[in-house]
Amino acid sequence: MAVTDFEELIGPLLASALEKKGYTNLTPVQEAVLDPALAGKDLRISSQTGSGKTVAIGLALRDVVQGDTSSTPKGAARPRALVVTPTRELAQQVEGELSWLFAPLRMRVASVTGGANYRDERRALGSGPTIVVGTPGRLLDHLQRKAIDGSQLGAVVLDEADRMLDLGFRDDLEAILGFAPEEHRTHLCSATFAREVTALADRVQRDAVRVEGTPHGTANLDIEHLVHLVLPNERLAAIINLMLATPDAPTLVFARTRADVAELTQLLADTGFRVDSLSGEMEQRERNRALAAFKRGDLHALVATDVAARGIDVQDVGRVIHAEPPGDADAYTHRSGRTGRAGRKGTSSVLVSPQAMTRTSFLLKRAGVRWRIEPLPTPAQILEARDERLFEALTTKPPPRNDDDVDGDAAKTVEEADDRAWALAKKIAATGEATRALARLIARARTTVTEPRDLTPVAPRGLRPDRGPKEPREPRESREQREARAPREPREPRPVAAQGANGGAWVPFRVTWGQMHGADARRLLAMMCRRGGIRGSDVGAIHVARTHSIVEIAAPAAASFEQATREPDPRDPRVKIQPMKGEERPAAPPPPEAPRAPRAPADRPSRSAAKKPWAAKGNARLKRKPR
Repeated sequence: MAVTDFEELIGPLLASALEKKGYTNLTPVQEAVLDPALAGKDLRISSQTGSGKTVAIGLALRDVVQGDTSSTPKGAARPRALVVTPTRELAQQVEGELSWLFAPLRMRVASVTGGANYRDERRALGSGPTIVVGTPGRLLDHLQRKAIDGSQLGAVVLDEADRMLDLGFRDDLEAILGFAPEEHRTHLCSATFAREVTALADRVQRDAVRVEGTPHGTANLDIEHLVHLVLPNERLAAIINLMLATPDAPTLVFARTRADVAELTQLLADTGFRVDSLSGEMEQRERNRALAAFKRGDLHALVATDVAARGIDVQDVGRVIHAEPPGDADAYTHRSGRTGRAGRKGTSSVLVSPQAMTRTSFLLKRAGVRWRIEPLPTPAQILEARDERLFEALTTKPPPRNDDDVDGDAAKTVEEADDRAWALAKKIAATGEATRALARLIARARTTVTEPRDLTPVAPRGLRPDRGPKEPREPRESREQREARAPREPREPRPVAAQGANGGAWVPFRVTWGQMHGADARRLLAMMCRRGGIRGSDVGAIHVARTHSIVEIAAPAAASFEQATREPDPRDPRVKIQPMKGEERPAAPPPPEAPRAPRAPADRPSRSAAKKPWAAKGNARLKRKPR
């Protein structure tokens, strides 16, 4: 429904703030919190990422933020509402959203987060904010130090309560709620109300009402979900090609750990991309600087972890790249929800190794999204798309300039520059060398950050690549024709690879990683599967020596394994994997001995029961007395 339809409920000032921000209609969760039947109730809000939940929180607080919020004589803030968030970025996002929403009401919003300057926060709290947003630890610290007076609180909002419980903030949340008056309202926002979240809600809420916006797991139709199959050692090349395919789309790249984020950021920067990272170990000033540069468009990409990226609200993110599939469907929903926001289109690209395809398909199914497998862009496709963009830029007529936005001197300078460009173009055309000059200009204009990478085509496990139509088979010979043929010459014996313990054909590889480096069979198995793009069943015997190891690979997979492991691995650049030469190969195990035939009964010496003293004893003991 339109914003104007709710003007009586939210008032003309809030309605004007929404309209100035570009809202023409409210989202389902925003409509739901305005239901008059929910007045005075504690709410349990559940809605998917990017559904306008933050504005819905503000609308739910509209009735409780009225009142005196001037600071105490000692300079402590007396807010009307607290909003608790799991991360600093989410706290800053909520602060920004609520600030423009309540600006027409002349209400201040302040944020307090771990890692921020404590004096600056005390100064902001002393200005009398109506709403204070913060992370659990820092909010509790200010409450205990009496920098925040909770006596006037009308509501406390626990945003992303499920995530805060996962991070171990249960005790802090209950302590924060202990500073609020008895009659305050408590609202919980959570992607899912699992058992732990429901238990917390039952303990801190009274007569709570469930509010459903866009149900969690409902697909965002503005996001296109793509799966790209790639060998583990070609993930960096795949990310480079995806970024080159859409160079103008701000990109978020997700990695699992802080170490992966730091490594991937450095590798992309070395390639020539303007990138920065976002992880939990960074100082707040560094995080703010990276996020601001990304919002301004100064970066090609921002590399982040799941936790650090919570709260990133950049509406122009065109693509999300998952360097590896996330751990669960909830994490995938939050990752992919960074794009396709505010009605804009976006793409979520997941890089998956063939052996992880089954698990990833189950993960995407649980996330409730429709996805498809798509090949990664090839160098030829990337270069062709680049030339097409350049052709459109050179041949498309520019839109008319609005001279009202440019002063007279600037407009004159632009016109003179255009006139000079036309004069130079005509001069070049008069020489008859226009084509050559244009080719030189194009060669300069189409320079890219780096050249696209060649990737190994990968097919899903269990699916045969398309081999085209079958050729018609020749008619089968009759029995008489087969018997009339001359006998075939005997074939030469085929060379046999080294025999594994199970009798199959194996090819040994030497790995420059041994016991002194911390190698063991389990870690070697994981490394072989990751670097070679093979399954565990393709790995045979593993021999770990002091300075190196020998790993047997199934013969059918040996060729592709050798090709995949030729390039150094970014994770372990010093570990080399090479096929062993004939004289280096370990000797095959001796053939097992033939089983012995059982001896015939006649060969066994006979024993009489009389020679067994225990037999007579036992039999006597088992005899029953006659009745």
